[in-house]
Amino acid sequence: QESRGAKERAYFLDAETAAQVAAAYGIRVPVSGIAATADAAVTLAEKAGYPVAMKLIAPGVVHKADVGGIVLHLTDGAQVRETFARLVGNDAARRVMVQQMAPRGQEVILGAQRDAQFGPLLMFGMGGIYVEVFKDVAFRLAPLCESDARTMIAETAAGKLLQGVRGQSPGDMDAVVDTLRRVGQLVSDFPCILELDINPLIVGSAGQGAWAVDVRVAVKGEG
Repeated sequence: QESRGAKERAYFLDAETAAQVAAAYGIRVPVSGIAATADAAVTLAEKAGYPVAMKLIAPGVVHKADVGGIVLHLTDGAQVRETFARLVGNDAARRVMVQQMAPRGQEVILGAQRDAQFGPLLMFGMGGIYVEVFKDVAFRLAPLCESDARTMIAETAAGKLLQGVRGQSPGDMDAVVDTLRRVGQLVSDFPCILELDINPLIVGSAGQGAWAVDVRVAVKGEG
């Protein structure tokens, strides 16, 4: 899928490949796989462990939630089969990504874009459905050290929520810092990566870690 907003011609990796790229840099991603048949989807769901999520993989679809292409909290094989039939239909070009559901936690967004003058620029802020509403983000050049990562996070409302408010337990700040630094190193090491977004990164309580649930990666195309 071509990225029209990028200054260079680019295309998005499919969801499974993007997750594998993140995992290769030590970023924690849920167990997942791609299925082209309902039987394969059920097998993957049993391997990942219920509950699972299913995400549409189809040409031209980047923002899956906008087209109803994400279904959460599936708890058995019958639900997986029904969801597969609804998402794929008779379109042979469509597949589904079956993914282990991450535990509940605070949703934040991590991202990176390659600036023509300054190089890779990292972004952190409120994730999930709130990123477009509150515009709560901070920026830094990558790669960055631990202290810079912590300062960056602290500049945002998302960072303050991670510290724990109104009796809520603090989020795993160390896991967020680690993930942010790994994203920065990844985009620094590979100039072919023009954009990278993790939205959401689900952050568990202190000591539980964080999970990159949805990873998007745009890389340089040819021509």
